Amino acid sequence: MLPGNRKIRVGILFGGKSAEHEISLQSAGNVYDAIDKNSFEPVLIGIEKSGKWRMTGDSVSLPNSGGGVALIPEAGGALYGPLSDPASGAPTTLDVVFPILHGPFGEDGTVQGLLKLADVPFVGSGVLGSAVGMDKDVMKRLFRDAGIPVGRFLTLRSRESPPSFAEIEAALGSPVFVKPANMGSSVGISKVGDAAGFSEAIAEAFRYDTKIIVEEYVRGREIECAVLGNENPAASVPGEIVPNHDFYSYDAKYLDENGAALEIPAKLDDETAERIRTLSVKAFRVLGCEGLARVDFFLREDGEVLINEINTMPGFTKISMYPKLWEASGIGYTELIGRLIALAIERHEKERALKTSR
Repeated sequence: MLPGNRKIRVGILFGGKSAEHEISLQSAGNVYDAIDKNSFEPVLIGIEKSGKWRMTGDSVSLPNSGGGVALIPEAGGALYGPLSDPASGAPTTLDVVFPILHGPFGEDGTVQGLLKLADVPFVGSGVLGSAVGMDKDVMKRLFRDAGIPVGRFLTLRSRESPPSFAEIEAALGSPVFVKPANMGSSVGISKVGDAAGFSEAIAEAFRYDTKIIVEEYVRGREIECAVLGNENPAASVPGEIVPNHDFYSYDAKYLDENGAALEIPAKLDDETAERIRTLSVKAFRVLGCEGLARVDFFLREDGEVLINEINTMPGFTKISMYPKLWEASGIGYTELIGRLIALAIERHEKERALKTSR
């Protein structure tokens, strides 16, 4: 609560221009339903696929803008109720923003940069952590440089002639996974084992990005771990994804309720579980992440642990691993949202204090 017992006004920013638009809607709806409305006043702000920001009522001004800067340049559409102060008619200000945006134009540092410029607290990583966490090519190179084990991969760009499948097979084996470098939720991903499939897969991946990666197929278990914190992040218990499809595809994640089984906590020996937790925190710090992240691993049959990727704004749907992992670690959904908001405000206050001391 703020002075005068005013609730903390939280802008829940959702939708966006990426192919993960629909997942963002699901995540935002769950956050809105679960947030502690005794302490917080949620304000829902939707971004259409066209990029237009919509809400009902007057434009929402950002804190410290003197009312002269509007977060929503064009109000309109019937969304979630009036946002003007009923007494003064002044635009409603937001105390903190929770950008439940997945993929490019939201999770990649773009919106984070906007909020930084506006000097408003926001949940999740800043510009750098968000940007490098989104780009699988840069992310894996940084992990590799820091001594964090990753699988073999190659990077392809749309302006270059792609290698033959025979060249790919010689470097990475077969089958391989083809992915857009900047996308999540398994959008645009294909598993291929022949030349015809490879040509189709790179065409599909290039629909979403001008840079794609080709990864070796790692035979093993899929383990995920959640991280929470700023300077002193903590890791949850690990969980396991057991796909019932060929791999953990978009359909398996979001469309087929029987697409995968979740083992939380994962059935791991203590040493392996601790290694995964330690690597999760290390990966979080290497990329300069803040607030939250989910780190995805492969566990080979011989016990080798490889990081697949990090997700700096993981899904918050009812079946998403991030909140489920923290629930199994003793932090419920509503408490988790409150902690993330507190971390955002804490970081913002420290940043402002640092600027003031210069």
